[in-house]
Amino acid sequence: MTEEVGKPQTRIPQSAAVFGANGGIGRALCERLIARGCTTVHAGSRGGVEPHDDHIRPFAFDLTNESSIAQAAKTMRDQPPEWIIVASGVLTLADGTGPERTLKRLDPAAMTEVFALNTIGPAIIAKHMLPLMPREQRFVLAALSARVGSISDNGLGGWHSYRASKAALNMLLKNFAIEMRRTHPDGVVAGLHPGTVDTRLSEPFQSNLPEGQLTEAQEVADMLLDVLGSLNSDDSGKVFDYAGAEVPA
Repeated sequence: MTEEVGKPQTRIPQSAAVFGANGGIGRALCERLIARGCTTVHAGSRGGVEPHDDHIRPFAFDLTNESSIAQAAKTMRDQPPEWIIVASGVLTLADGTGPERTLKRLDPAAMTEVFALNTIGPAIIAKHMLPLMPREQRFVLAALSARVGSISDNGLGGWHSYRASKAALNMLLKNFAIEMRRTHPDGVVAGLHPGTVDTRLSEPFQSNLPEGQLTEAQEVADMLLDVLGSLNSDDSGKVFDYAGAEVPA
């Protein structure tokens, strides 16, 4: 399968795994990977993705259930994907609880759930997927983060649990990059800030956005793939936005 006409010659893997493939960005990443030449995409979601394409290999997993993540990794053990993308995350919880604008709104149960989905789940995916990576070749593990997880860039405050969960995720990615560098010198572990994308996650907040700030998922997916294809081992442990600029810690 050849790369789609008109797309830049970005390094695209022959195989990839997308955790969170039923979300807006995750689904778009799967579609764009295939369109740009990836021959096998392991597409994971809580209920399992419908295999709408011959290149899709669906699997089910639950971010809050380590055994399901371990089982998913086991299915890829013999032929590990070159890229692992964690495209999951939550801003508003299933019960409607949104990001806190003041510390008075902090709730231990809600905070625990946000950290479970935004921080702990991706970390457990890394725990089970990174050991599958061959030592002698380049690999990428990337997780969707957010600019609001940057401590030095935080000038507004608020959104306490979401910000803190993404900041913690960024620290874990840095730690994983350091650890993997000792045995996998060509590996890349990175965070990705996708910007404000037209998905269910951003829908409750779209009415307050300036005109032109909302981006379609397919467009962002292409940009994120370009970024991932351009990274090298010196970039491991960092967070990059959709345009390839480094997000400060």
